[in-house]
Amino acid sequence: MSLTDSVVAVMLPTGDGTRAQDFYEKRLGLPFDGVSPAGELQFALAGGGSLVLRPMPDVHPSPNTAMSFEVTDIAAEIADLESRGVTFEDYDEPGFTTVDHVFDDGSVRAAWFLDPDRNILCLHQPR
Repeated sequence: MSLTDSVVAVMLPTGDGTRAQDFYEKRLGLPFDGVSPAGELQFALAGGGSLVLRPMPDVHPSPNTAMSFEVTDIAAEIADLESRGVTFEDYDEPGFTTVDHVFDDGSVRAAWFLDPDRNILCLHQPR
């Protein structure tokens, strides 16, 4: 079996499991699969993948996008998530500006938001 055939588990740190579970389950709508024996919160992702939130006393999120969800209609997904309390980031930097929360480079449209531990999450819609 090669890695290209493997189901992926994304692992992110969390400082507050209750707050993180509420965000991922209620705001993002990810199915909660329970808590592992090690105390990790597990959520189901498409294709058999999973999101594992590992409780850590001193959370240090990555300064880069940790996970991105591919969507077919980014504007509709943004509206849906905003209606559930998700706040999107906006950027206005040379060569990297968002309009209505969306960056568009002609090949992909993307929008970013933070989880309660400041992990950077993304929606992306290929052109």
